[in-house]
Amino acid sequence: MKKIIFIVIDGIGDRPIAKLNNLTPLESAYTPNMDFLAKNGICGIMNVLKEGIAPHSDEGHLTLFGYDLKKYYHGRGPLEALGLGLKLNQGDVALRANLGTVDKNLIVKDRRAGRIETTGPFVKLFNGIKIENVKFMLKAGTSHRAVVVMRGNGLSDKISGSDPRQEEKKVLRIRALDNSREAKFTAFVLNKFLELSYKKFQNLSLNEKRIKEGKLPGNYWLVRGAGHYKKIPSFKEMYNRKACCIAGGGLYKGLGAIAGMKVLNVKGATGTPNTNIKAKFLAAKKNLKKYDFVFVHIKGTDVFGHDNNPEGKKQFIEKIDKELPVIMNDVLITITADHSTPCENKDHSADPVPVLIYSKNIKPDSIEKFGESYCKKGSLGIIQGKDYMKKVISLAK
Repeated sequence: MKKIIFIVIDGIGDRPIAKLNNLTPLESAYTPNMDFLAKNGICGIMNVLKEGIAPHSDEGHLTLFGYDLKKYYHGRGPLEALGLGLKLNQGDVALRANLGTVDKNLIVKDRRAGRIETTGPFVKLFNGIKIENVKFMLKAGTSHRAVVVMRGNGLSDKISGSDPRQEEKKVLRIRALDNSREAKFTAFVLNKFLELSYKKFQNLSLNEKRIKEGKLPGNYWLVRGAGHYKKIPSFKEMYNRKACCIAGGGLYKGLGAIAGMKVLNVKGATGTPNTNIKAKFLAAKKNLKKYDFVFVHIKGTDVFGHDNNPEGKKQFIEKIDKELPVIMNDVLITITADHSTPCENKDHSADPVPVLIYSKNIKPDSIEKFGESYCKKGSLGIIQGKDYMKKVISLAK
């Protein structure tokens, strides 16, 4: 079987844009290497979840990896925690968290505490505390982000969050989302934790210093995305392929980790538009000696889509294309996305994503260029995300 480099260019799909001569950022970009792969491979378009449904990144990736969401998706919190390197036990409840700023009436003034540089010093205050025999474990993420893990008996992930998702709204009280004793208990304990945290934040010297410097204090944990950690079959168990993951963002590392992939740390892989694409591809090439399957995630395109920056998205695609020759050898290469992020939408959409699969042993179709409208005419036709990995694995044989 051929080795596989599985590239997900997050949110690459888009819509025609007037300032780009009514082309998408991908179609207007200068991409001779992607075009070579498309011309010498097979192309199509893909509904990652189902037609008409805009995927979240976690749902999109798990589906691309071939996991049935109804059976194996247990919330985003555990994925974020795994991506930050936390070791989870069966039954742990994990949540995403922002360190935000609230006023004395618990009205959210800034969901990111002025885009605070790190939550590290704040996390240390609460990591390891126990409430009602439930242990809280916290770990800092990038900038204002963190994860909160609850470990104990009788916990449930059927709880709401505290984050109202916008400024000038009051923080939300955690609620049980079903009538189970476990959900009510988990909501009760988490509310106590948030109340305790808020009190401790008020007299924190670090916040006093920030206020003197004209910065916003970090004084409330805005949590959401509760999920129960449950082990799922590994990628190797499903496909008999030894796999590794190369990504910058915590979520994508977590997706690799929960699938049993070896998560590699690559210097310069940031999960932002300044990520070192060449370093990622060099790491992919190097690790083909040890692994059969290399998952490479690239985030920047999604960021530019959310920012409604088509020119930035186009230029970032060109940066990716420039570095592709590093991995263009005798392997199977596939390029697609977990969802589209049209610039005009500034969010994920239900638009299908372009797909290409290249290998020297594949009979090419008639596509000359990699792009949304071109790929529609490819021999893959319209493929469903749940079938994508099976197709890739079969072609690698």
